[in-house]
Amino acid sequence: MEDYKTYTLQNYRSLPQISHIPDECIEAIEIVGRVFPFKTNSYVAERLIDWRNVPDDPIFTLSFPRREMLTPEQYARIRRLVYKQNKRALTDYVSQIRSRLNPHPSDQMRNVPAANGTRLEGMQHKYRETALLFPREGQNCFAFCSYCFRWSQFSGSDEFRFSTGADIAPYLAYVKEHREITDILLTGGDPLTMNPSILRNYIEQFLMPGMDHVRAIRIGTKSLSYNPSMFTTGRHAGAIISLFDKTVKTGKHLSIMAHFTHPVELSTDEAKAAIAAIRSSGAQIRTQAPVMKHINDDPRVWAAMWQRQVELGCVPYYMFVPRDTGARHFFELPLSRCHEIFRRAYSSVSGIARTAAGPCMSTGHGKIQVLGTSEIAGEKVFAMRFVQGQNPELPAVPFFARYDAEATWMDQLKPAFGEKKFFFEL
Repeated sequence: MEDYKTYTLQNYRSLPQISHIPDECIEAIEIVGRVFPFKTNSYVAERLIDWRNVPDDPIFTLSFPRREMLTPEQYARIRRLVYKQNKRALTDYVSQIRSRLNPHPSDQMRNVPAANGTRLEGMQHKYRETALLFPREGQNCFAFCSYCFRWSQFSGSDEFRFSTGADIAPYLAYVKEHREITDILLTGGDPLTMNPSILRNYIEQFLMPGMDHVRAIRIGTKSLSYNPSMFTTGRHAGAIISLFDKTVKTGKHLSIMAHFTHPVELSTDEAKAAIAAIRSSGAQIRTQAPVMKHINDDPRVWAAMWQRQVELGCVPYYMFVPRDTGARHFFELPLSRCHEIFRRAYSSVSGIARTAAGPCMSTGHGKIQVLGTSEIAGEKVFAMRFVQGQNPELPAVPFFARYDAEATWMDQLKPAFGEKKFFFEL
């Protein structure tokens, strides 16, 4: 499927640009790449990264391992084991680190539905209207993001991997039975790494009789950033756009949930052409990304990104708070800072670019948006609300948390006004 050359820990030294970066960056790739999955491609390397600014270039940080992603102790120990070539001890220690990094955040495994007493692994039904499918053939990406909250999917460990079985009939039966499901989200990994014939098989199942209650199909993908030519000049471009066109013509809403993390990803002719090709099919492109330290923690970056997305015909959808997994200590920001970035970016764009909800945390209870800070009855608080909830009565209900300037995730917050628990925990 890939039209660009792929680079991993095994062959990244053949990248022409590698010879121009500091030795400490090379070592960090070798060491940190043992813990976090690493893959990039020639498009990212040649078209998106400013190698004169490495390691501080945001796209380099987005796609290459950085030393700071491990603690100093972890880094030093892995370095010793690598240079001693102690493979067994290295494997054991890497497994220990990964197991402590919350590989399945937000109660991912709790939201797996069951049919006839059997868990439908590779499916989540957390929200009433929306079911997520993790096609086993799509648990890959064109390149890996260093912050990826689903890093465990690519770790090589079957213990962490989450995907459908070979037979998708039980999943389809579940959707047919649960007519409250109006939206199907194909996710991963990246479903667009699948061969178009396999992707077609998945999508066409929801165009069949008995699936009339499914009104929207979403595809979560980073392909517009990492492999845009697949929609224009790639060998399967015609088949993909044709599938999108067919889906829309059946009356289903098709949304490409595009992950754009930085405006430079929208700057190339390839990305612009890919967006135009998808929109020509009638599919809509909605955009989302987390706000990440060292990558896009600047309101000017978000304002520029949203404005450019709108100009290209995309719809800004979510600004996420980085999930509590992986190298969170390197990427996460205090919730107060996340909101300040959102507020300043939001106020810098016109109304048609103010469609994104944020900053939002995807917690076990649902997507929680930080609306801002206020002082009520002498207490400084975060004003918050659910954008989506496991309990369908939760969305749009406001609530308050005690202000905490250092908190980076919901589980670090306490209810305001002396309450023992938040209302959704009672």
